[in-house]
Amino acid sequence: MERAATIGRLDGKQSGGGHERRLFYDKCGRYLFIAAAFLMTIIIFSIIFFVGKQGLMTFAEVSPLEFFFSASWDPSLGKFGALSFIVGSLVTTILSVLIGAPLGLLGAIFLAKVAPSWLKNIMRPATDLYVAIPSVVYGYIGLTLLVPYLRDALGATTGFGVLAASLVLAIMIMPTILSISTDALNAVPKPLEEASLALGATWWQTMVHVIVPAAAPGILTAIVLAMARAIGETMAVQMLIGNTPQIVTSLLSPTATLTSNIVVEMGNTPFGSVWGNALFLMAFVLLLISLAMILVIRRFGTRRV
Repeated sequence: MERAATIGRLDGKQSGGGHERRLFYDKCGRYLFIAAAFLMTIIIFSIIFFVGKQGLMTFAEVSPLEFFFSASWDPSLGKFGALSFIVGSLVTTILSVLIGAPLGLLGAIFLAKVAPSWLKNIMRPATDLYVAIPSVVYGYIGLTLLVPYLRDALGATTGFGVLAASLVLAIMIMPTILSISTDALNAVPKPLEEASLALGATWWQTMVHVIVPAAAPGILTAIVLAMARAIGETMAVQMLIGNTPQIVTSLLSPTATLTSNIVVEMGNTPFGSVWGNALFLMAFVLLLISLAMILVIRRFGTRRV
């Protein structure tokens, strides 16, 4: 009896020690995650603060009206109107989404609801592979194939411009739209589709009026993520858009975007000069646009089907 009681006390101490050890490990893991989240928050806000502080110094010598509403950009003459870059970024992004989003959504519908299993097992890894292709590869292909084709087929002066950049961007963002939209379509409960078909709706009516509306939050999230990638793309756009500081007048006329102008001029700009601060301000405007898109993602992500 005494031996059994002693063994019981030892087992209790060991189990109690193991429980305390697990609680200690849980606390350490919790504090580690909190520290990591805190560090990431500090880094993000530090970047925003530095870029914003440096960029807003532009207004000490350049008026906000000139920067945002003038298309005259000539740093050698002290002209820093960024309207043409802002318009170029927005037009290129919107056009690429108008081209890429419908194609990506149709591909997602095919992959989620039409394609057989063996084809899905091939197409899904291939789609993920397209995302991993560097943007400079897309830009080089567009430079060697698309630009000469546009110049010869449409009679463009150079072939560089919004159309060439938007077509390449549409191809670049399609895998993002296709992948996320496919997951959103697969997440729609199967009974919704079965109920619609049981009520006499055709497959196409079920897809248009039931499946796609139910997956709308995920599809919109995919489109906004694609827009965020398109507006922040640098190398492919810089290689195809023409890099000319002028307002967009046609799809075949060369222009520039915020990202392309920054990458072209950043190497020639002294830090702390008005020119350099203007480039930081352009980066800050681009950052604000990207943050606005993230807020849109959160807005649609909190919706429920």
